[in-house]
Amino acid sequence: MKFEESETIIPTSTVGPIKINYEGRGGQCSVPLATFETPLWASTKRGALVSQTASDGINLHVIDDVMTRSVILEAESLRDALQCQSRIKDNEKNIADAVRKTGKFAILKSISAENVGRLLYIRIGIETGNASGHNMVTRAADAVIDLILSECKNMKYVSVSGNYCVDKKVSAINGILGRGKRASAELIVSRDTCRRILKTTPEKIIDLNVKKNLIGSTLAGGVRSANSHYANAVLAVYLATGQDAANIIEASQGITFADRFGDDLYFSVNLPNIIVGTVGNGKNLPFAIKNLTQMGCFPEDPNSAKRLAALIAAAVLCSELSLMAALTNPGELMQSHLRLERGKIDCGASRN
Repeated sequence: MKFEESETIIPTSTVGPIKINYEGRGGQCSVPLATFETPLWASTKRGALVSQTASDGINLHVIDDVMTRSVILEAESLRDALQCQSRIKDNEKNIADAVRKTGKFAILKSISAENVGRLLYIRIGIETGNASGHNMVTRAADAVIDLILSECKNMKYVSVSGNYCVDKKVSAINGILGRGKRASAELIVSRDTCRRILKTTPEKIIDLNVKKNLIGSTLAGGVRSANSHYANAVLAVYLATGQDAANIIEASQGITFADRFGDDLYFSVNLPNIIVGTVGNGKNLPFAIKNLTQMGCFPEDPNSAKRLAALIAAAVLCSELSLMAALTNPGELMQSHLRLERGKIDCGASRN
């Protein structure tokens, strides 16, 4: 089957510089944001200006890196399913060896199983190097299935994807265990910076975070998520760097934390599901190569995908902080959209 390709253009601007401290090294970064919601550029730029006032800038950490795939096997009885589950726990070394043979970057990090009657759901987590890892973890899962079925004769294959992964759907398990890169970012904002740049106070942001992000999200039935708009910045970077944009469903999960730090504001964002790569399909397109290079995410660097996840967290913090500040002031959100979108005012970012 042949497919006809056409070009889709999304407005893209580079926002920065953002002052960061990543892996103990200070520096500056700029982040490309591809979006039709152009006020995001100005809002993220304001957060970037705030980062410049902090002595360390934004502290970034990538805490974990695991891509998951769940499989379903079916036994003849509950007892057979539980026996197979026990065998998986005892056979982790052989499973790890089977995963390693599927690719030089595939490393087993976790495997767990849960039964529903005679059905067995097995969640496999692997480290995938600089690839986002969708295909890599599926290939590893195929190998794990073959190994388990060769040893558990009373089991049969149902599916290589069992929705216990969880791929491109909101879930509690991904918020708890993570899928992709788990990243956190923090920033200390002085009271003076809150007043001059954000036009608010630490107390107003802290109070709003409790009443909007925590209580409001709980009232709405949010799943392991309490933030204002992580999806905007994450999707914008995903589109600018050739990522699988459907992963925004998981990546929008996360929790914003705001507190007093002496007389200043402590602000952090925490994202358990950043699914990105610097190699693979989409990353070889000219625009993606350009934007990844600009961010210092070179595919030959074995840690470049983790750096990309860290810079996404930095962009999320900048945009989240700026929006939260705007929401503390009546009318500011609507007025800024009218000025920037209808008035065609410069959004304060470098257009690509």
